[in-house]
Amino acid sequence: MQSLIQKYDVPGPRYTSYPTVPFWDETTFSETAWVQNLRQAVSISNKTTGLSLYIHLPYCESLCTFCGCNKRITRNHGVEEPYIDAVLSEWNLYCDLLPERPRLAELHLGGGTPSFFAPDQLERLLTGIFERATPTESPDYGWEGHPNNTTCQHLRVLYQFGFRRVSFGVQDYDPVVQKAIHRLQPFENVQQVTTWARQMGYQSISHDIVFGLPFQTPDSITDTFYKTLMLRPDRIAFYSYAHVPWIKGNGQRGFRDEDLPSGAQKRILYETGRALLEQAGYVEIGIDHFALPHDALFKALQTGTLHRNFMGYTTTRTRALIGLGTSSIGDVWSAFAQNEKDLDAYLSRVRAGELPLLRGHVLSQQDQFLRRQILNIMCQGETRWTWDSWTEDEWAVLCDRLESFRFDGLIDFNAEGLRVLSEGRPFLRNICMAFDARLNQAQPQTRLFSQTV
Repeated sequence: MQSLIQKYDVPGPRYTSYPTVPFWDETTFSETAWVQNLRQAVSISNKTTGLSLYIHLPYCESLCTFCGCNKRITRNHGVEEPYIDAVLSEWNLYCDLLPERPRLAELHLGGGTPSFFAPDQLERLLTGIFERATPTESPDYGWEGHPNNTTCQHLRVLYQFGFRRVSFGVQDYDPVVQKAIHRLQPFENVQQVTTWARQMGYQSISHDIVFGLPFQTPDSITDTFYKTLMLRPDRIAFYSYAHVPWIKGNGQRGFRDEDLPSGAQKRILYETGRALLEQAGYVEIGIDHFALPHDALFKALQTGTLHRNFMGYTTTRTRALIGLGTSSIGDVWSAFAQNEKDLDAYLSRVRAGELPLLRGHVLSQQDQFLRRQILNIMCQGETRWTWDSWTEDEWAVLCDRLESFRFDGLIDFNAEGLRVLSEGRPFLRNICMAFDARLNQAQPQTRLFSQTV
């Protein structure tokens, strides 16, 4: 395994989309093209599964130096009301464009820190959303809470709007690690919010843990998991720390590079955590995620309905995902669109009555075909195709890229499909890269992605 880790520890995408954002062809994209594709997707999705909605709430009171998210650091809570106003204005712009009243099957509040916002502001936000939308019969609504500032009232307000999932950012319980990443939170805070959520009736409580952080050791990650398993969350997201300071700047420079575990050490941290989770009855799902057998994420894996998009792994396969808020990304299968990443630019454009689109991509037929193969591999660990799916040259190139994985005992493949073997599960991202025509054609000369292992 050690030699394979060294061989495949290369920069690569996490494949929450294909094509990945750095390889979007913006020359084919326009607001007109986005709206046209959106309306077509909504017409289909509204009659079947319903729509997905992601709302980005970017504010945080303090900077966590491991974080790669789009955020604005402030202790001025006067920013809450104008931001909620802008998001609701953007939502109304979309609703005016849609062919019918949207049915919301999936709704997620991410950040930033959604619990930065006061409960009454979140209530105002969701009241405005549902003034122009209707929940489906069995919706899947979730949100992200910070254990240090999530209150019982936060949980109650969102529960009243149908939210039954909540994820709490734990990261690590070791005080040395917490100091390095500027994320100081005691176990007691996590225990309290987990207990509140469970008593209130939340059906899926998730804890986020990160491996590869500065000063982490097998002993410290073991202690973090012992504490986590005491609370037995329904899901655990076990993320690899993405060290991308060339993208995120000083926000990820709160420690020295030599304080970080090496690639091989990171893998030991992951294997240590995974073994503890499997002993406790959790099942590994795709990359980064584990769930108990009663959880909907596990059931989606079993039934073949697991999905992956810009919100990560989900149990709901909708054809239309609308993103609201700064930097949010919409996905209607045939097109992507991302909002302004600069917060002030986002607010200015929405106040001017514009869709705050920054960039996007209209998928070609080849894009859609390759996207399906990558999605199948990331969600099910296998994929199928027909004999005429590839030209002779394309098939020769693909076989050449896949042969190394077959030689190393990571996959089986033939002219009709591919299956990832158990030894190949740690290398899902690498295997997907073999299908990534845009990445392989571009051969980027600068670093775009975090390491895959």
